[in-house]
Amino acid sequence: MRRIAVLACSLVLAGCSGGDEREAVATEPEQPQAQQGSQEGGFGQIPEVVDRVQPSVVSVLVGPSQGSGVVYDADGLIVTNAHVVGDASAAEVVLLSGVRLEARVRATDPLTDLALLEVERDGLPAAEFSEALPDTGELAIAMGSPLGFENTVTAGIVSGLNRSIPSGGQTPALVDLIQTDAPISPGNSGGALVGADGEVIGINVAFIPPEARAVSLGFAIPAPTVTSVVEQLVETGRARHAYLGVLPAQVTPELDEAFGLGAESGVLVREVIEGGPAEEAGVRPGDVIVRFDGEAVETVEDLFAALREVQPGDEAELTVVREGDERDLTVELGERSD
Repeated sequence: MRRIAVLACSLVLAGCSGGDEREAVATEPEQPQAQQGSQEGGFGQIPEVVDRVQPSVVSVLVGPSQGSGVVYDADGLIVTNAHVVGDASAAEVVLLSGVRLEARVRATDPLTDLALLEVERDGLPAAEFSEALPDTGELAIAMGSPLGFENTVTAGIVSGLNRSIPSGGQTPALVDLIQTDAPISPGNSGGALVGADGEVIGINVAFIPPEARAVSLGFAIPAPTVTSVVEQLVETGRARHAYLGVLPAQVTPELDEAFGLGAESGVLVREVIEGGPAEEAGVRPGDVIVRFDGEAVETVEDLFAALREVQPGDEAELTVVREGDERDLTVELGERSD
């Protein structure tokens, strides 16, 4: 528990250099061939990938804060992190050429930490976003404006997939992330994590700093999540998320022993929201959720991740432990409000 608390408190959202981060944009050239003698997908391809993608990465300025962003659509749409723009309704975008453009914050989705900016400029070099998750061990190139150093490139590999950062049961939680050892610093948030083929595989969002005895632990929101949320923001101005209606807490062996929960891991239901889907399904305070649609739920982050995979109105099977006995409950999920 102590280790989880340290990680949760030590997490740094990579979005702010003096507050937040953004990056640069230009026209997208054809993807160049790998250098002769370089291994396909290896570090020898980095210069070509950078030449191709860097024009699509912009700096985002919100007051004194600086972060990064990625051109999503040639007609002026730019994706960044919600924590980069905060409560602001406007921002300034700096292209690779140095041109500065006023941007309005068109929509945000705090649950996934994504935001959509819009500038009045056509013909921007839109990045290509991957439709699938990368493989662990693949090349990963981080582009952004760490600490205000615009057009910065760092490189590493995809260190892991489906990572969750302990949240202590608080929402929104960062779940289903790509982990990378490509160095990420304040100001990188909203920038691109790019694969060897030049496609954006994720939007950089956070890192665990050295004070937590971490070495190159950075995280990005996967491209499939980004495109799904952005398309909803474009269409309706908001993204829909399934809602269960419980206040969760992490089960530990110590908690189980103290209160006789009957489960050494899982999610303890501290409170059931009145009138919510869980209450209607028969979930009670003190229940321990151990499976969601047949998949094991060992942590609060597992539950949040499972809810990302379903839609409002879907039915899900919850397996809970109550007074030492397992029972299955069917819940019709609601929709999370803003």
